[in-house]
Amino acid sequence: MLPKLTFRQWVGYAGFAVVFILTAAVAVWRGDILRAGLDPQVPFQTYVPPPAPDYTTRKPWALYEARVAGAGEAAVFFVHSTTFDGGREWNGPIGAPASDAYLRRVVLPNYAGPFARAGAVSAPLYRQASLYSRLTLRDDAREARAFAYQDVLAAFDNWLTRHPDGPIVVAGVEQGAELLDRLLRERISPDPAVRDRLVAAYLMDVIIAADRVPANIPACTTRRELHCIVAWSQVGDNDDSAGRRRFRRALIWDDKGRLVELNGRAGLCVNPITGTTDVAPVPERMHRGATNATGLEWGARPALMTREVKTQCRDGLLRHSWPNLESFRDGGSWSDRRKARPYNLFYGDLEADIADRLTTYRLESANP
Repeated sequence: MLPKLTFRQWVGYAGFAVVFILTAAVAVWRGDILRAGLDPQVPFQTYVPPPAPDYTTRKPWALYEARVAGAGEAAVFFVHSTTFDGGREWNGPIGAPASDAYLRRVVLPNYAGPFARAGAVSAPLYRQASLYSRLTLRDDAREARAFAYQDVLAAFDNWLTRHPDGPIVVAGVEQGAELLDRLLRERISPDPAVRDRLVAAYLMDVIIAADRVPANIPACTTRRELHCIVAWSQVGDNDDSAGRRRFRRALIWDDKGRLVELNGRAGLCVNPITGTTDVAPVPERMHRGATNATGLEWGARPALMTREVKTQCRDGLLRHSWPNLESFRDGGSWSDRRKARPYNLFYGDLEADIADRLTTYRLESANP
């Protein structure tokens, strides 16, 4: 016969069971719990957004005409990725300390850095949609993402007044690239004076509908082409589940400035290693360099690991191999792992791409 348990033993076993169940629940639903904690819990229609930035002042610019020694003649407009997690706000306020710290430590050195030697780089702060808005397809989240566009448009127009002539480059990553997709269609494409100065647009790590690209700013088909788009969304070579998730969660702009489902449209893929839409596999020997530039000061050029990554544009996504190096492992908090990666697999390739296109721009300008 089993010994009779005392009251204290019953309490102890019951407590252990509760702790075990809670631990298991957190392990299974941790993502849902953390995601729910970022939900503003108010409809966007009744939400009061943070004050609008004044782009005539220096304050709302993370980079303001930043030049490195030996930089070229281009003016670069860079729109950063999601750095604001969320919580009470659908859209992040300008100057949020944690958001700005992540931007300067991770995003700018890894993603604006490849364009530093092209010319003067400017990167506006804007009332970005929160990370939460990118983890759900709710209408409130779509409106928050669309709301951010007005700031990027205002920043771009202010930036253009400082650069009335000469070559221009626009570049963005993740949310920033999504906003530039609309800017290209609504602001740059209809204006020949601006469009003719566009060396190229770089839309990094975002799904763009191939049939929504402006006819007069097409996908780049050669490394010497001008007035074109280099865009891709990257996933691991054999990570089909990640590819399906990307397409399932993708939203694109319609003609009314709303974000709508992709609905089976093909994604645009311009391979950053070749700068073309060629779908042939690209071997590691053509790769010009990956780097983890996180923490570097602006203007410091990172060491590049070349011949590390093979790629292929396949089914509207950029499929790539992974460098077998510790510095290219995703880390950080749960929210950080859902933002743009804290390294750039194509840093050297982007440097070379913009350098080639600027060379073409100079030649064409000298021989109109």
